[in-house]
Amino acid sequence: MWRMFTNLGDAAVTLPVALTCSIWIALFDVRLACRWLVALAAGMCIVGATKILHAGWGLSFPASHFRVISGHAMLSTSVWIVAFALQFKWWRLPPEAGTAIGLIVGLLTGMSRVLNQSHSLSEAFAGWVVGAVVALIFLRNARHVEFERFRPVWPTLSILLISALAYGHTAPLQRLIETHSPAIHRHTVSFTTFFHHLRHPFHSQETTVEN
Repeated sequence: MWRMFTNLGDAAVTLPVALTCSIWIALFDVRLACRWLVALAAGMCIVGATKILHAGWGLSFPASHFRVISGHAMLSTSVWIVAFALQFKWWRLPPEAGTAIGLIVGLLTGMSRVLNQSHSLSEAFAGWVVGAVVALIFLRNARHVEFERFRPVWPTLSILLISALAYGHTAPLQRLIETHSPAIHRHTVSFTTFFHHLRHPFHSQETTVEN
């Protein structure tokens, strides 16, 4: 069962579902669809930053067993909250029930990452919180949007189809971060040294003469 929730939180599943939701939202409000994608991208950037800092600089907090924010927990929570809340709204049902289901799916995804020892409890919880914030910020803007003359069966079927086709696949995001983070670290050090010389040219020359 836990493997199922890990799969539901993988970017190979959640990103196509998120994009599908944005397409249906854009039929009624393009700006709202853009806000959804921007909010999700912001959450991914927060997660990615912690992973790059850990892989490139070794940043971690051993006392709290925290290295990186769980990307699976963040994506699962944010995407499935929005997907279920929109589905309930489109079917003229209380969207709060969909939000609750999404929170539960995200929580179970985080637990699956803890049980398979990919993340600590604090990392999974951080991902759940970030995902919930991303989704709730978007839903706050979407609550007043009315989807008139809309047949909800089509977006429901499209999300089910995308989920079924993507389920079981794994996005290579973690591998890309682990591969390129050391290079980012090296380039960051080079740029820092370069800008330091630009700001303090005389100090650099004095150091060279003394040597």
